[in-house]
Amino acid sequence: MAETSSIVYCRELPDVILSIIFSLVTDIRTRNAISLVCIKWHLLERSTRTSLTLRGNVRDLVLLPTCFRAVTHLDLSRVSPWGYPLLDSSSDPPLIAQHLRIVFPSVVSLTVYARNPSTLGLLAPQWPNLLHVKLIRWHPRPLVPPGADFLPLFEHCHSLSSLDLSNFYCWTEDLPPALQAHPSFGASLSHLNILRHSFSEGFKSHELLAITAVCPNLQKLLATCTFDYRFIGFVSDETLLSLVSNCPRLSLLHLDDTKAETNDEGYTSEDARITHTALIDVFSGLPLLEDLALNVCHNVRDAWQSLELLNSKCPLLKSLKLGQFHGICRDTDSDGPNGIALCVGLESLSIENSADLTDSTLVAISHGCPNLSKFEVQGCNRITETGISTFVRVLQKTLVNVKISDCRNLNAASSLDALEPIRTHIKRLHVDCVWGSIGKPETEAATSSSNKRQRPSEETGSKKISKYYDGNGNGGLVKSRTWTKLECLSLWIAVDESLNPLTKVGLDNCPALEEIRIKTEGDCRQRPAVDAFGLGSLAGYPNLSRMELDCGSAIGYALTAPLDHADLSLWERFFLMEIADLNLSELNYWPPQDMDVNQRSLLLPGAGLLAQCRNLRKLFIHGTAHEHFMMFLLQIPTLRDVQLREDYYPAPEDDTRTEMRVDSCYRFEAALNQRQIPD
Repeated sequence: MAETSSIVYCRELPDVILSIIFSLVTDIRTRNAISLVCIKWHLLERSTRTSLTLRGNVRDLVLLPTCFRAVTHLDLSRVSPWGYPLLDSSSDPPLIAQHLRIVFPSVVSLTVYARNPSTLGLLAPQWPNLLHVKLIRWHPRPLVPPGADFLPLFEHCHSLSSLDLSNFYCWTEDLPPALQAHPSFGASLSHLNILRHSFSEGFKSHELLAITAVCPNLQKLLATCTFDYRFIGFVSDETLLSLVSNCPRLSLLHLDDTKAETNDEGYTSEDARITHTALIDVFSGLPLLEDLALNVCHNVRDAWQSLELLNSKCPLLKSLKLGQFHGICRDTDSDGPNGIALCVGLESLSIENSADLTDSTLVAISHGCPNLSKFEVQGCNRITETGISTFVRVLQKTLVNVKISDCRNLNAASSLDALEPIRTHIKRLHVDCVWGSIGKPETEAATSSSNKRQRPSEETGSKKISKYYDGNGNGGLVKSRTWTKLECLSLWIAVDESLNPLTKVGLDNCPALEEIRIKTEGDCRQRPAVDAFGLGSLAGYPNLSRMELDCGSAIGYALTAPLDHADLSLWERFFLMEIADLNLSELNYWPPQDMDVNQRSLLLPGAGLLAQCRNLRKLFIHGTAHEHFMMFLLQIPTLRDVQLREDYYPAPEDDTRTEMRVDSCYRFEAALNQRQIPD
């Protein structure tokens, strides 16, 4: 009797099973490769692709294929040229809008750059069954009546349940009247995001109450507001209680005011006008709450009085973020857990600017919150390496995401040493590149003034050197540490510092590291204090392929600098030197900026250095550039996707204020697309 073969080939699998397999593939390039195998796989891949981001030129919209009919999530915000009205360049905008509906008939989630109301006026009628919309605009608001930006959306999309305005510049008084004029639309909303960190103005109390009164079924609300009682319309006890009364079904509530200015001890000059009684009533009124963030600009003292009841009033709470809350636990000499340590269900905890947070408080939290997988601490000047080490040792079975930032007694070396108990399984990490005596003489470290973060104190931090550093000045390592599962590393560094000591403090072996995010800030009007920024020191990470290099907070002179000062071209060379040593496939780059003339541009040294990145496939420059500088980038043989994004406020309003015109963009993209791509 012949034996039956047990081998099953992919071509023999039923279409239903293949469709399920393809639907689980999230990597875009992998899906593209799947679609090239055969006609059958091509059709199945297209039928299971539900998310698509268009990156072509706006004039090519008429050439869109009709095979993506299953797409439900469509992103039109990155169509090139970035930031220009989507349909205004067409001779027949309504025809293009109808063509988009025919090509993508199943869209229920839309992201679009709505520079003026006409964009939504044409697109909203095409998809009346939209459930989620995200609007983006960094350009100044056009001169239209209040709320005109939203009217087309509110009039045609009555099923909309989610609206994201976090990256949409408008006046705070635009949204309330538009919602009040369409109460049925407001009643259908369950998710509203108006948390706008990049814009200085927050929503006033009466505006928040007007919004929530029209949207009683909100389940998720994120908003930037004003807690400072010195301003008209500040958020008070009455505002919080009315908000809870208007939206009792909230499962996520984020209220953020980031204007806090603390003294050396970590306190602000004034106390917040929020009482513990009001906080308790807020917690009692939101029994379904799962995610809470309260970041106020003034002191909330003895917060344990209200936080002790948080667990009993909000039993479903999983994520908590507190800013400017002091006394989150009672005196640790008291018996049993107290304060925030009673929130046993927490999985994510973020504490910012808590002046009296101590090591003993951290230990109490670690024992009271055994399920924490994410922990962030920022601006807490009384905690030390001992407290962090004990904290992570207790939570070493669950903790995989840690951020330690702007803590006076913790430099980079002590932070990494404290995380030793979770070194083998932590996946995401943020530290500040404050080296202390590592990498530069102590006297120089003490006199450096451009570092925004506070230096570690001399008693506990500034002389702290990693126990894995030999201390003889030649960079030798006593023992290598392997961060086995670290996938994403985030760094803050001052403009006058170097990345070279990073490997000396213990981050020398990260075999799984794929992405690194670097943010540098400070005064770039003087010459660099060190020889090199040190991007070449990252070449030892074998799988590093994605980088975000944010120099947008590095401030200097974009044009001719005064005598004995440096312009930004010198600093751009400093930042990008050695970037060609990295095997990057994707780079997001924010050039340094001149705030006086509102200019953030890629300059000649930066263009030349980026052109040496031989494996770069995606390059997104968050600024502008001259056309002939962009042509340098054509020297990169693998480069496939390039875009200039002026995603900062206020973005230049017209071509006369930018170096890259619309026609310049067309010419560059035509030259880019005409090349043969090796892969």
